[in-house]
Amino acid sequence: MTTGTENNGNIENSVTAGKGFGAADRGSMLNAMTAGQLDVLVIGGGITGAGIALDAASRGLTVGVVEMQDFAAGTSSRSTKLVHGGLRYLKQLEIGVVAEVGKERAIVYENGPHVTTPEWMLLPLYKGGTFGKLSTSIGLRVYDFLAGVKRGERRKMLSPGDTLAKEPLLKRDGLKGGGYYVEYRTDDARLTIEVMKKAVETGALAVNYVKAEKLRYDENGTVCGAEVRDLIGGAAHGISAKYVINAAGPWVDDVREMDGSKRGKTLRLTKGVHLVFDGGRFPLRQAVYFDTPDGRMVFAIPREGKTYFGTTDTNYAGDTAHPVTTVQDRDYLLAAANGMFPQLALTADDVESSWAGLRPLIQQEGKSPSEVSRRDELFVSESGLLSIAGGKLTGYRKMAETVVGKVVSLMRSADQSWTIGPSMTQHITMSGGDVGGSEQFESFVSEAVRTGAEHGFGKEDAAFLARRYGSNVRSIFEDAELSGKLGDKFGLTPKLAAMLRYAIKYEMAATPSDFFVRRTGDLFFRIAEVRKWKEPVIRAMEAELGWSGEQKNRYSAELDVYIREAVTPAEG
Repeated sequence: MTTGTENNGNIENSVTAGKGFGAADRGSMLNAMTAGQLDVLVIGGGITGAGIALDAASRGLTVGVVEMQDFAAGTSSRSTKLVHGGLRYLKQLEIGVVAEVGKERAIVYENGPHVTTPEWMLLPLYKGGTFGKLSTSIGLRVYDFLAGVKRGERRKMLSPGDTLAKEPLLKRDGLKGGGYYVEYRTDDARLTIEVMKKAVETGALAVNYVKAEKLRYDENGTVCGAEVRDLIGGAAHGISAKYVINAAGPWVDDVREMDGSKRGKTLRLTKGVHLVFDGGRFPLRQAVYFDTPDGRMVFAIPREGKTYFGTTDTNYAGDTAHPVTTVQDRDYLLAAANGMFPQLALTADDVESSWAGLRPLIQQEGKSPSEVSRRDELFVSESGLLSIAGGKLTGYRKMAETVVGKVVSLMRSADQSWTIGPSMTQHITMSGGDVGGSEQFESFVSEAVRTGAEHGFGKEDAAFLARRYGSNVRSIFEDAELSGKLGDKFGLTPKLAAMLRYAIKYEMAATPSDFFVRRTGDLFFRIAEVRKWKEPVIRAMEAELGWSGEQKNRYSAELDVYIREAVTPAEG
């Protein structure tokens, strides 16, 4: 019997030796990747790349992941932050999409209840609106069936009075009632990080800030690895792999172009923007979904004392690495918000923060951005490069299963002695997810509050940490003495110091933007806290990671740009 791990003893030993996933482990992790031939090299460290790494590693394959930015820095930290069943796709008769992602969201929830939360969604129905009462009732019933919705989370139809009781801010004129159904709210960046951490725990190697600059080919023209560059250390490295998977999200076509295989179907990038308001100014009680008159779907969602609102859906041809909110985006969303919640009279001054993200969709001629299918598609080039494009956050696990399944079939075609088992990720909890499943999560949090008190954390902070980090909160509590010293030295609160130390030591946070944007989401939902704590956090990271003066200045300037762009939309 032959498996990936048995074929590469040197790689396997390197994995065991370099298991740490901290910022200080980047060099050893990258060196381990170059020590021998990997079974699979994944280009792209978003949720799709993380899912592929976990699926492949759990089947016994040796896997390396390179991400040219930070993990989840692209689309995977800039979504609507919903693991949702795709009600809109039912309206477009994409029955398969609804059925698959509806079931997948339940799997994501059970495997990581600390990063996924059921959220009742209100769909208000208006005279002359997109959704009719009868069609919505039937549609939601079909949706419940296709998505395998739990009995306690199945749809309810509400009268106008009951609808307003759920959310008094709604426009009253023409209100006919509402549909009430469950979606799942997530922290998309933390979901990605937790899946990637689990992949590393399972044996994968993964490094951020490493760019694939050139693909490698053997004498037969078959892709067999990549030349990469460490964008922090500056060194170039060669990585050998039997199979290369292009999971680069908005950059998928760039990698295909590198391979000379960008032909046939291509990507169509669309941009989505969200605005964040303080809960005192936009006191939303209830998550709301509605379609705008021009057919775009918009969500208003309360979260941690804030309300966020989006999204836009427009074609995009700008800087792929740096999409930004424009004045036009902001004004469009403000008009949509004031149209549905007229008594608020929101203005540009009320916007606390914002973010813009790109959707890498498969091009479909003649369709508007909102009509383009969210289906994923796998391309295999003549060189053997596998490229996965399209898809939704919710479907990441199934996409990964499909891609790795294709690799396994190719392996078996090339060598009948390969015996690789089926995907197991449906039943693999992500990092932090060992809390006894969703039903036991609240009990886990209660127990964590008691444990946190033993390590000097107040009840509120201990509960916050348990909800954010799940079962990994044990590591935070065990490190409390060291994180306390870090906090004392740089003037950080115990909670902030604990999160910062954990991000650096266990989550490969290499810059302050990694910490404030992807590891905590503070730039979006607590931007005042970012302004307050950015200098002591930067000093602490400088000391922990041994930055040069040039690095400190560069990373500080980068964070300042993020802050400015979150609050000051671009012209055009």
